[in-house]
Amino acid sequence: MNTLIMRTIAPYLAALMVLFSVFVLLRGHNEPGGGFIGGLIAASALAIYGIASGVAAVRRAIVVHPNALAGFGLLIASLAGLAAVFAARPVLTGLWFLPVVGGVELPLSTVLVFDVGVYFVVLGTLASIALALEEAE
Repeated sequence: MNTLIMRTIAPYLAALMVLFSVFVLLRGHNEPGGGFIGGLIAASALAIYGIASGVAAVRRAIVVHPNALAGFGLLIASLAGLAAVFAARPVLTGLWFLPVVGGVELPLSTVLVFDVGVYFVVLGTLASIALALEEAE
């Protein structure tokens, strides 16, 4: 689809979708959403941008190869799952840390780290598939 309207609106729409995907990712362990849905939304944003601007523009925009994103996400998710082993708990048990930053408690959890890993796995995998399909045209 090479229309003027699509080429004009696609970068703004993609940026808005990526921002929304991060929102869905961060609220996912408390409400519906999470890493998988956030990754799907971000991959859809890259696909829309790729349809409008071409594969080369998407590859320049994401800088990192999509397979590297998927591998990084798998590493992060694995480390989050194994963190419980070091605390003498079963694998994938959620652990929470409450560091004090600037006088405010900031709750951090391995659940969120796992969701971030899943986000990158889904984003990298689907972006790789979408870019390969768009290059084949």
